Amino acid sequence: MAEETSLLACVNLRAMKRDLTPKRLRELTKRFEKEWRPGRVRGLLVAGSGLELEIPGWKEGETVDLGEALELPMFDLVGHRHSVTIWRRDSESLLVMNGRLHFYQGYSSAEVVAPVRMAALLGAEIMLATNATGALDPAVAPGSLVVISDHINMMGCNPLVGVWGCEMGPQFPDMSAAYDPELRQVAKDAAKDAGFPVYEGVYAGMLGPSFETPAEVRMLHRLGGTVVGMSTVPEVIAARHMGMRVLVLSLAANPGAGLVDRPLTVGEVLEAGREASGKLKRLMGMLVERFF
Repeated sequence: MAEETSLLACVNLRAMKRDLTPKRLRELTKRFEKEWRPGRVRGLLVAGSGLELEIPGWKEGETVDLGEALELPMFDLVGHRHSVTIWRRDSESLLVMNGRLHFYQGYSSAEVVAPVRMAALLGAEIMLATNATGALDPAVAPGSLVVISDHINMMGCNPLVGVWGCEMGPQFPDMSAAYDPELRQVAKDAAKDAGFPVYEGVYAGMLGPSFETPAEVRMLHRLGGTVVGMSTVPEVIAARHMGMRVLVLSLAANPGAGLVDRPLTVGEVLEAGREASGKLKRLMGMLVERFF
């Protein structure tokens, strides 16, 4: 039944006419602001696969379906709720994405990063994102947290292609410090204060949805990758393009293919997320206090 539902959703996704343009996204953003009145949006937080975020000191407000906010078709993806929750404090708010959109689901570049661009249009200055990844470095044990310092884009896609690169920011944005050095240092200091270690390393972005082969894991590690995943890179590019500062925390949910003598499963990724959720929530709470 789940497979049939997923197949029908994919068919419906392809069949529906989708025409997301910069003008349309601005219209949707104005509608979001009018209907849900987020006030001054300070930042965007993104929860990765199987991860849930809570914001100490902020009041949980409305949860809005992404499909409703962006007028896009949505379908189930394990570990992702595809919604955005407005957390409020007086006249300010933080937007928390409960899951994200991926290329491998059939979404276009513009659709994958639409929530990020909407948050930027609403005034968000910082994007604090999490994700679940596979470890490319044998020294990074499952359950470890990695502060991302850079990325390698192996997805074959860039959200700035076409009109978006001209209308939402500079056509050729500098990416030499895409992952804000100051925010990364704050994250490392907070983790130290919390009493648990974090690594710092490079995120390799792959298209998915198949897990990487052992040869790909060896290649990505030799290229300088620390962890590998199927998201985040387009979001970071779009956020930096629109002037947002970025911090990304990766949960190394499992070792990459070939590093262990067993097959990889999405269940393993989600279970690692559940086991590490307490540690990640504590760190995220500390970072929210320090950033906002």
